[in-house]
Amino acid sequence: MATTKKPAAKKTAAKTSSAKATVTKNTTATKSTPKKAVTKKSPVSTKSTKATPKTGYKSFKVSQNASPFTSFRVTRQTFYWIILVAFIIFVQLWILKLHIEVAALLEQQQIELRDSI
Repeated sequence: MATTKKPAAKKTAAKTSSAKATVTKNTTATKSTPKKAVTKKSPVSTKSTKATPKTGYKSFKVSQNASPFTSFRVTRQTFYWIILVAFIIFVQLWILKLHIEVAALLEQQQIELRDSI
């Protein structure tokens, strides 16, 4: 006694209509407002604490320039830049000297190889 199976298309249509019904039921449940949780306050200690003075907020206003942009004034930062630039120049000259020495050694080795042949 074989039984025939029902087509799957009818089942999916029935499932989607029941799914729509459950979705609409769930949306009405989420609209309710949740109750606030009651929190217990911890007992206040008997020690007195000093209140720190609150500083007020200061506005961010553009201030006037004390000196013009093109003026020159020697500051601590000027000395830092001079030291940094001097170090960079020293290292570049040292690298250039090494490069010239290596080039001279390579040229001398090529001359020795030519003479030995």
